Amino acid sequence: MYNYKKLNVWKDSVDLVTEIYVLTNDFPEREKFGLISQINRCSVSIPSNIAEGAGRNSKKEFSLFLGYALASSFELETQLIISNNLKFISDEQKENHVDKLNMIQRKLHSLIKSLK
Repeated sequence: MYNYKKLNVWKDSVDLVTEIYVLTNDFPEREKFGLISQINRCSVSIPSNIAEGAGRNSKKEFSLFLGYALASSFELETQLIISNNLKFISDEQKENHVDKLNMIQRKLHSLIKSLK
């Protein structure tokens, strides 16, 4: 069992969730049950999967949940690109959040690799 609260990748992804919720507050109301919900849910799943995996009994299981977190990060990146294409977020907002996501993705990948 790992203490997920000490993992920088978990801390970074929790911070990103907060930023994403603030970002989606400015989306059109009609997207409340569409893109807003999807973006918020997948952003929350990144740190949630890290935490859940850390509570598992083996490195293999932890690695599996880190993989889920990584997949959610790519899902979120795609949704940010779509949001930018729809002009819900600016190029600068997209780049800022994608850069943070890419850093989280690298950290997740490194952590997965270290568990093997």
